[in-house]
Amino acid sequence: MRRALWLLAGWAVAAAATPVVDYPPVRPGVAVALPADAGAHPDFRTEWWYVTGWLAGPDGGPLGFQVTFFRTRATLRRDNPSAFASDQVLIAHVAVSDPARGRLWHDQRVARAGFGLADAAMGRTDVHLRDWSLSTRDGRLQARIAAEDFGLTLTLEPRQAPLYNGRDGYSQKGPAAGSASYYYSLPGLAVHGQVRRGAQVLAVTGSAWLDHEWSSSPLDEASVGWDWVGLNLDDGGALMAFRIRDREGHVRWAGGTWRAADGRVQVLAPAEVAFTAGRRWRSPRTGIGYPVQWHLAAGPLSLTLTPLMDDQESDSRQSTGAVYWEGAIEAQADGRRFGRGYLELTGYGDRLKFR
Repeated sequence: MRRALWLLAGWAVAAAATPVVDYPPVRPGVAVALPADAGAHPDFRTEWWYVTGWLAGPDGGPLGFQVTFFRTRATLRRDNPSAFASDQVLIAHVAVSDPARGRLWHDQRVARAGFGLADAAMGRTDVHLRDWSLSTRDGRLQARIAAEDFGLTLTLEPRQAPLYNGRDGYSQKGPAAGSASYYYSLPGLAVHGQVRRGAQVLAVTGSAWLDHEWSSSPLDEASVGWDWVGLNLDDGGALMAFRIRDREGHVRWAGGTWRAADGRVQVLAPAEVAFTAGRRWRSPRTGIGYPVQWHLAAGPLSLTLTPLMDDQESDSRQSTGAVYWEGAIEAQADGRRFGRGYLELTGYGDRLKFR
C-alpha cells in the first residue's frame, strides 16, 4: 500500500510562501482508468510507483529488490513564476536484499522537479530523478538505477491484467471515507536484466509486482503505521493485504484484494484480513523491533510469511524521514511454498508524523 510512505503526505519544503489547501479528495465511485492513470497526478498531495520482486542469477541464489519513486506536492504557491519554485518534489528509494552476503544494499535521493533533473510525466509511467528512472517502453517497464556501490537495469513485462484494489481502485484506509487512496497493482511481472554489486555484474531473471497509489489524505490521527504485503502466488493468482494499527497496536482498519488463479477477484473487508505477528528481529542500528514472521489470514487463504533475511530495514531519514522494514518474503500454506512477494512494516519506531 505504500506504498510504500504516507509520511510523504505531509512532506513539504520549508518556505515563507503561502501554503495551498486545494488538494483534491479521493472519492468512492471514481474508478481508476488505465492507461491514462499510469502517469502522475500532480494535483494530489502524494503518489508513488513501487516495484518489488524476487530475482535469481545463474547459480539460482535469490535476491530481493525494491525500486520506489515518490511524488509529493509541496505547500508552495503555484502562481510563483520562478522555475525554482516548483511545487513538485521527487524522492526515490532503492534496495537489494542479498542473503548470500548478509546485507541490504540501499540508497535514496530527493530533488525538486525541474531543470531536467527530476520529473514525473502525466498519462504514462515515466518518472526519473537524475539518472534513476522507471519508464514504459513498448508496453514494458524499464527500471534503471545507478547507485554508488550497486545498480539495477531491469525490464519488467506485464503477464497479467491490472489488479484494481478496493472498489475499482478506490482503496479505503480508515473508518472515514476520505481516508483513502486510488490504487492499482500490476502483479506477475516477468523480469530480466542485470544487478551490479560492487564490481560484479550478474544477469538475473525473476518476477515482480508494481503498486501505483495516489492520495491527498494521510492516515487519521488515531493511526501510527501499517503492515502490508503483496504476493505473486505460485498458482498464478495474486494477493494484496494490509492492516492499519493504532497507538496500542490494535487494528484500526484492514483490507485487501485477492485474485484467484481462474481470474475471480475478491475485495477483502476489514473482518476478512488478520495479521498475527510471530518471531521478532531487533535492528542493531536503530534498536527498533520488527515482527518479521507472520501468520496471515486473508479471505480463504491461511499463510505463513517468512523473510528472505531478517535485516531488511531501510533508513530514509534523509529523504522521507521514516525508518521502516521493507523486505522479500516467502508465503507457505500447509508447509509448502505458496508464493513470494514483499512485506512492509511501518510505525514500529516513531509514529509516522504529518506536518
